[in-house]
Amino acid sequence: MPDDPGSARRLPGGAVRPDYGCGGLYGLAAGVRRWLAGERAGLPWMASDEPQQAGGGVLVFWLVDGLGDDFLQRFGAGSALLAHRRGRLTSVFPSTTASAITTVMTGLMPQAHGLTGWFIHDRRFGGVLAPLPIERRGGGALHGPFLIPRLFPYRSLFQRTRRPAVVVAPRPIAWSGYSLRHSRGARIVAHDGVDDLVGRVAEAVRELGRAGGGYVYAYHDRFDALSHRHGCHSAPVVEEFGRIDVAFRTLCDRLAGSGAEVLVSADHGFIDNPPERRVQLDAHPDVSAMLNAPLFGERRAAFCHVKAGAEEEFEAWAREALAGKGVVRRSAELVAEGLFGHGARHKRLAERVGTHALLMEAGWTVSDHVPGERHHELIGVHGGLSAEEMWIPLIRARCA
Repeated sequence: MPDDPGSARRLPGGAVRPDYGCGGLYGLAAGVRRWLAGERAGLPWMASDEPQQAGGGVLVFWLVDGLGDDFLQRFGAGSALLAHRRGRLTSVFPSTTASAITTVMTGLMPQAHGLTGWFIHDRRFGGVLAPLPIERRGGGALHGPFLIPRLFPYRSLFQRTRRPAVVVAPRPIAWSGYSLRHSRGARIVAHDGVDDLVGRVAEAVRELGRAGGGYVYAYHDRFDALSHRHGCHSAPVVEEFGRIDVAFRTLCDRLAGSGAEVLVSADHGFIDNPPERRVQLDAHPDVSAMLNAPLFGERRAAFCHVKAGAEEEFEAWAREALAGKGVVRRSAELVAEGLFGHGARHKRLAERVGTHALLMEAGWTVSDHVPGERHHELIGVHGGLSAEEMWIPLIRARCA
């Protein structure tokens, strides 16, 4: 939903606020949770006048990392994916994999699961770290007793149901610490690319169908990686979309007559970040001196721990230096406004969002560097509130 006019000056231009109801990715995850509990009416992917379905059956949710609705509308002409598009949803905030995928795999909003970006701040583990690969920023892999349950102290979506579930994930990450923790209650199956994903999903649907029904969550990450490397409208990305569309057609053909329901969506969309729209905080050592830690969150939505007493000075710098490039906000205000969700809050949420947030205008990023950190040149980026990043498609095929 677009930001309301009265507060437009307080968010970047054209900002889309996350919808934590039925119009957002969280609502879709909540619908899956209700489906797993036996509900068959009033689900987010169903039309309001659609008759209630019988119990049982197999539900497939294929998440294509990075496939924004803007891309689908621009490049999807003639595709099966666009033909099966039933609408659009907002991502969560920040619009990034760590926050959105965790919502999909837990049924929790970002303020409840606490993964508020690719990087989070947690003093228990030495400061700024990346929770998906479970490594410190610039400091290598994290290890320690009870590390993973302390870092991810919540149940997975699959532990909330007695119906069988299968997680189909890329082989390099299928049994990572993050994946094992968030797939608890499901059987993990590794795939070796989009074509193999189709075969693995079809096999899981057949097995679940024979067992009386269940849920398949499939994840594909190559579209995201190519968008980061080459730009979100580049030829390699368009070619990958073509492969995904062929795979979707093939999957629907292979599941024909199974009665399975197939949903396809994403965690976020993309926007490009040209070199001239990159703010490097390292060029402002006086500003870095105001911070207790390196930046965390995302390049498009960076969180800062500003030292006590330096708040007004930092805000004055940001308003001047980022004029037309980004907006500075007190993080507590964003929490109060519901950007991270509503209801229960992670006990370390305040630490995870810092004192201030730098919300960048369309196409702009802000970043810094820490010793030992490898520089990642990213053309395509996400994490912000632009329409390109926030809107994701809702695609549905019924394989009756």
